[in-house]
Amino acid sequence: MTANDLDDVDRRILNILQLDASHTNAELAELVHVSPPTCLRRVKYMTEGGVIERQVAIVAPEKVGARLTAIVEITLDVQAAERMDEFEQHVAAEAAVLQCYRVAPGPDFVLIVQVADMPAYHALAHRLFATRTNVRNVKAYFSTFRSKFETRIAV
Repeated sequence: MTANDLDDVDRRILNILQLDASHTNAELAELVHVSPPTCLRRVKYMTEGGVIERQVAIVAPEKVGARLTAIVEITLDVQAAERMDEFEQHVAAEAAVLQCYRVAPGPDFVLIVQVADMPAYHALAHRLFATRTNVRNVKAYFSTFRSKFETRIAV
């Protein structure tokens, strides 16, 4: 399923779900002005097609003790495909790593990490980076204030 497969009703459904996925099917159908069976069928189709990856609750980090956000650049010594895959698998297993991107140019990866505090970041950095022989450089930036956080994609 691609962006070209989405019509106006699909886009309305996606926009509403991105703001609040807790609506019942009947509520969602009413909001997008279609019948409940049509709405359910479209949501199922977009889910099976991979447009809707999952529905989640967004948790306030400071309310659960994860007050430190780090944006971390990683450069590897060897950029062979299997070594890049190996590093991705290694960091993906770490719950504190919320996002992992391969990037270019510059570093090989950028990670978004959420931890309790600086000692927790230090322990994570030691576990994920310092003990890895293929990690050449680590550069971390620490958020002092989050002025915007959005998960919604304009469709």
